[in-house]
Amino acid sequence: MDISTFTINLVVAMALGAVIGLERQLRQKSAGLRTNILVSMGAALYVLISLKMTAGGEGDVTRIIGQIVTGVGFIGGGIIFKKGADVHGLTTAATVWCSSAIGSMAGAGMITEAAIGAGLVLVVNVVLTRVDKLIERRRKLRQEKHPEEGEL
Repeated sequence: MDISTFTINLVVAMALGAVIGLERQLRQKSAGLRTNILVSMGAALYVLISLKMTAGGEGDVTRIIGQIVTGVGFIGGGIIFKKGADVHGLTTAATVWCSSAIGSMAGAGMITEAAIGAGLVLVVNVVLTRVDKLIERRRKLRQEKHPEEGEL
């Protein structure tokens, strides 16, 4: 792999991580701009290392990618916390996990696919947040009108 391909793949991972992180930062979530950039770039760097190390046909490029999934899962576990009966941070942890997948794709040279993935992460975090809030409001209204239904 030449240095220009390396640089392009890494910059794409950084840019897509930034797009996802900016959305999280604007919503004041615990893993924002820098976290998502670093996770995406870190995943891309590991994929780039793996590609370089296995370029001669020796080794398995998927071994490092598998470890990325595990390692970022560990980071995600640190983002999730329980407060009373509520659990917080699941969406942020899942977003960081997706950032690692997008970085891995960018590192592997799957630029278009990584961009599509980043776009869909934004759809989930922006558009579906509104749908989620609408459903929650309806549930609360229904519970206020019929409190006995919530006692099941």
